Amino acid sequence: MKNPRTDLAVEATRLSSRGGITRRERGEHFSVTEIELHDDRHLETAGKRKGRYITLASEDLGRTVPQFADMAQELGRELQALLPETGTVLVLGLGNREITPDALGPQAAARILATRHLRETLGAEDAFFASLRPVSVLAAGVLGQTGIEAAELTASLVKRLDAKAVIAIDALACAEMHRLGTTVQLSDTGIAPGSGVQNRRRELSEDTLGVPVIAVGVPTVVDLHTVAAELTDTAPKSDMPNLMVTPRNIDALTQNAAWLIACGVNLALHPQLDLETVEQMVG
Repeated sequence: MKNPRTDLAVEATRLSSRGGITRRERGEHFSVTEIELHDDRHLETAGKRKGRYITLASEDLGRTVPQFADMAQELGRELQALLPETGTVLVLGLGNREITPDALGPQAAARILATRHLRETLGAEDAFFASLRPVSVLAAGVLGQTGIEAAELTASLVKRLDAKAVIAIDALACAEMHRLGTTVQLSDTGIAPGSGVQNRRRELSEDTLGVPVIAVGVPTVVDLHTVAAELTDTAPKSDMPNLMVTPRNIDALTQNAAWLIACGVNLALHPQLDLETVEQMVG
């Protein structure tokens, strides 16, 4: 398909001939591709604005793989490079926890170390708690459950907490089936929740919130037209009904991805901790 529906910059910009793209390859335990868009010329064709998009790909994101600890640390290092060095960070788990393919954000948020209250209450007496970066966590559900846009709630919290950055974790849509549950995307351009399934909500970005917004996501769905195009190398007829498709083992894929993201986020926010300590603290 000429313009497949995808949230992944590595897919959306693949066919672009407009220039203004820098691509870098690296990685130790992931295959890491960093795409930097130098201007907004790709916004119309690829849906991607100026900024950095980092894709970390692996065959398996599960906790049982031997290199899981190394993967979590590598993810943490990549994320840490996008964050300001100091200040309170607000971590958002976007999505609906009652719908498995959309539960990535809430499941990851449940494993993030919330430390802002610990620093305030115990930091004066305990050097360990004093060393932790102040972090607040929210997984408030979706508009249909709360009647509140995530952007409205986040804007209020950023102001109240004096947050210096936001990390928004959300499920994504992809175009290539092998990326389902195997690819993590980081970007410094923010996020529009629900855009991958054409249910776009108000944007969360530095433009709207006044602080850097780092988006973290894993693809959990692909649309049927894209699947058909990939399998047959032909575009489906425009009158064909479309559906969102997800793997039958989506429960395990979502849980694995949520745990890896949570570990990576915790290590990025608290680089003085090791993975064993993080896992003990989050249970």
